[in-house]
Amino acid sequence: MTIRVVIAEELEMVRAALVLLVERESDIKVVASTGVGSELIRTVLEYSPDVTVIDVDMHEREGLLSAMAIQEHLPDCRTLLTARFARLATVRQSLASGLGGLVLKSSPAAHLSDAIRSVHEGRRVFDTELTLAAWGNTGCPLTEREMEILQLAAAGDDINEIAVKLSLSPGTVRNYLATTVRKMDARNRLDAVRIASMSGWI
Repeated sequence: MTIRVVIAEELEMVRAALVLLVERESDIKVVASTGVGSELIRTVLEYSPDVTVIDVDMHEREGLLSAMAIQEHLPDCRTLLTARFARLATVRQSLASGLGGLVLKSSPAAHLSDAIRSVHEGRRVFDTELTLAAWGNTGCPLTEREMEILQLAAAGDDINEIAVKLSLSPGTVRNYLATTVRKMDARNRLDAVRIASMSGWI
């Protein structure tokens, strides 16, 4: 049986290399590839692959959000994330959302093909140490809502944009951000983003 795969990778040279790497395997065929997160859902719906390999580092969390959307709209398609770095927040969200797995781009080349086969068979592919670290990292003082707002702020959204996305008033968003800055003992919002990013919370 041939495993049909769509590859989504933002960098064109890396995307081409991944396609060549995966297609060396006799049981895996890349049916499409894309470098833009906004086109990924359309591509997946058009080709109905067995597995979609997604660059989680795409602009403004497009990779992770697209993986979640694929899982919702095409549940028979397994999702496998690739990442330069294993942010604990990304691992935690991937695990909680039921995504197929996460492979570091620094892994041995053969690991990607093995991971594709594993998620296609219904198994999940997460490094044991990453998984334990993600669920064991209890040092974050923020609530789920505070974390959500800080993630949007980190992606570049201003207060009004965050308010619209989360159906909150701008004043409420400001209050959440002020509380977040205070809880993290940060100098300002940017400092709070820096601290949370370095700690692996976002």
